[in-house]
Amino acid sequence: MEPEPDTKDWTWTLTRRCEQCGLAAGEVAFADVPERVFVAAEEWVVILRSSPAVTARPEPKVWSPLEYGAHVRDVLLLFDARIALMLVEDVPTFANWDQDETAIEDSYAEQDPEVVADEVEAAALTLVARLRSLEPEQLERRGLRSDGSEFTVATLSQYLLHDVIHHLWDVTGQQDATASLELSG
Repeated sequence: MEPEPDTKDWTWTLTRRCEQCGLAAGEVAFADVPERVFVAAEEWVVILRSSPAVTARPEPKVWSPLEYGAHVRDVLLLFDARIALMLVEDVPTFANWDQDETAIEDSYAEQDPEVVADEVEAAALTLVARLRSLEPEQLERRGLRSDGSEFTVATLSQYLLHDVIHHLWDVTGQQDATASLELSG
């Protein structure tokens, strides 16, 4: 049994605190985003490598930690590609991405948790390096989602942070887990 497709528009997370995961993504300074993304990704690596129930769905229509981890890997890769595109094109429009279709087509539930953990870590390192290399003027470069939602590099990065942290909440129930961790800056 597959989970219900998520068709919600989550862009509101840039303007108010998410009641579920507790993150106020729009309030996170861009300078803090790379480290928080990295810390969250490392939490995913730990979950994927050490959870005894990594492949078990808590309910038939809820993804397993492995499925969420594979999704987070793909989110990191997708957002890195989108940010790279925003840096070289003026106001690119991003192709629609059906995350639920991707989960089925790529058999998230059947992937190797160790491999996914390695891929999450690698994707996070690449994305974080890109974010850390940005000049202040690049943060205002714009891009459009296929539904017309407009982002800057800074707001797309905040939106990404919410996605990664929210899925930690989906799996652990812990609100904004990275806020309590010391960031090495």
